[in-house]
This record gives sequence, C-alpha cells and structure tokens, in this order.
Amino acid sequence: MDELKETNSAASKSRCSPPTSAPEEYLGMENLMFVYCSCKVIWTVLVTILGYASSLPVGDDSLCTAEELAKYKIIFTGKWSQIAFPKQYPLYRPPAQWSSLLGVTHSSDYSMWKKDEYASNGVRDFAEKGEAWVLMKEIEEAGEKIQSVHGIFSAPAISSGTGQTSTELEVHPRHPLVSFVVRIVPSPDWFVGIDSLNLCEGDHWMEEVSVDLFPYDAGTDSGFTFSSPNFATIPQDTVTEITCSSPNHPANSFYYPKLKILPPIAQVTMVKIKKSQLGLSAPFINLPAKSNEITDTVSETPLDCEVSQWSSWGLCRGVCRETGTKIRTRFVLLQPANNGMPCPHLDEETGCEPENCV
Repeated sequence: MDELKETNSAASKSRCSPPTSAPEEYLGMENLMFVYCSCKVIWTVLVTILGYASSLPVGDDSLCTAEELAKYKIIFTGKWSQIAFPKQYPLYRPPAQWSSLLGVTHSSDYSMWKKDEYASNGVRDFAEKGEAWVLMKEIEEAGEKIQSVHGIFSAPAISSGTGQTSTELEVHPRHPLVSFVVRIVPSPDWFVGIDSLNLCEGDHWMEEVSVDLFPYDAGTDSGFTFSSPNFATIPQDTVTEITCSSPNHPANSFYYPKLKILPPIAQVTMVKIKKSQLGLSAPFINLPAKSNEITDTVSETPLDCEVSQWSSWGLCRGVCRETGTKIRTRFVLLQPANNGMPCPHLDEETGCEPENCV
C-alpha cells in the first residue's frame, strides 16, 4: 500500500513539477504543465469560496448562526386614541381603525418598503386602499427568483384606533429579517410598519423585542387629512415619516407644533415561542385585553383652539352726528382639547362714523 502511495505521489509530482535535468524543450512543456496545475488548484479554491458566498444574503446584515428555525408571537397594539391624537380624530364614516397586518420574513436581498425610497405598486395599493393582492404577488415573485423570502404572515384588522391583533411567524438563519405594514384607516396613503428588523443576534434568537411605531406617508397621494379625497402625487414621492411638524402645514392631521415628537401611534411586540418538552409550542400568556381594547396609559396631547380669519367689518350703526359702532366676527375651526389653548373672542367691536346721514 505504501509503495502505491509513493508511486502516485511520484506520478503527481512528475506531472506538476519540472525535472531538475532535462532537455530544454522538455523543460518548457513541463513548466507549462506546472502552471496549468497551479491555476487549476486556485480555480478550485475560488469556486468553493464563491459557492459558499452565493448561499449568503448580499446585504450587510451579520451572519446568523442560530438554531435552524424559530417561531415568534407578534402582537400589534394600536394606540391611536382621541386623547393622544385629538386633531381631526375620525369618529365616523369610517371611524379610526387599522387594516389587517401583512408581513414577511426574509433575507437582506428583499425589501418590502424602505424610508426615503419609492414605494412599490403593491405597497401603494395597500397604503391607499388596503388591497393586498399586488403586494403578495411581489413577495411571492421575490421568493421564487432569488429565494429571499421564507414566509408570509398576516393578522386580522382592528375595528377601532386602540386594540390588539396577533399572529405567529417563523424565521430562518438565512431569513432572519421581519417586515410588515398596517394601513391607517381612514387616510390618504398613511401606514405604520417595520422595515427589516433582524431577530437574530449572532448565534441566538432574540427572546423578545418591542418597537414603537410612528406614521409614514407612502408618497403616492397628496392628501393632508385623514378624510382627504384621492389626489395622486405626480410624480410619485418617496416614503417619508410623518412628524408633528412635517408636513409643515396647519391642515395636516398630525400637525402639533407644540410637540417635539409625536406619541407612538402603535406598538409591536415579538416574543419567541419556547418549545415544551413534548415538542409543542408553549402557550403565550400575555393575551390581548378583553374586548380587544388596550388598558395602556396614554399621554394627553394638548390641542389649541383654531379660529378663522376675521370677516370684513359690518355696517356702522348709530345716530347721525354721533359715534357709532361696527362689528366683525370669526368662527371656530378646531375646538381645544386636553388643556390646550382656549378659543379667543369670536367678535370684535370698534367705533365708527355712521354713513348716509341726512
């Protein structure tokens, strides 16, 4: 057996290295053979490395080496109350509510939506009308083309501004990211959501994570208020976060110039589901509050009174050759709430000289 190894080694050496003493022509051929063998080895190493790299996400997220799969309970909590958001709060036709939640677990090769980038047709339809078909098709196509999607998940709608809905999702080491959207109803194209939240931390999955959610504008409709009619944004704008001062317009439903930051309009919590000894998922204890209503305390957002411009002055009333009076009026545009600035006087009187006196 040892003799056979020595023979093979000698044969390999004779193929890939030139002999010490040989004719010049023979030496040239052997040198070429030696270069060929070296290139072949380097090529094999490169192919091996590239083959491994091709199975990893192309993004900059760190490599996840956690256990193969993990399941999470995701709880979405609406905090859109009239106390926290008193301005133009929708009370009917339709009242404040949330659409169904649509989400996906994926790798960094896929993006459902991203701040400061253009929304896809699917996100546009979902943000404007709550229609999910185009968005689901986009997700499925991304999964088929580049294997960037692990699974789609959804949760039922909430029929009021405050309440909870929940579902389960599954993540994989190659697909550790979570994204979702929930439409604000009613609104032009406003939504809340998460973009590519990584549930993996190196070699383990996070046990629990909570994120406060704030409103976003999909950039496809130019309405300022919750009940604005459809008015397409042409050309389309990028996805932007709505703040208490942006858009900087008093008509905007989220315009609160006295605040530094809006209170969270919603919150999402994801809790890793532990497996029992029997291999079954352990029950989740923190269930939604009774009647789907949350019992969380909310800070009151002060809302100042808003009034119209003054009308023109009325006719001067009074006796001729004596000082008369004339009046102008204004009306309330927005009633104050939560200890906001009260409304000023709605009429004003001044002296005048009566006209058309004989």
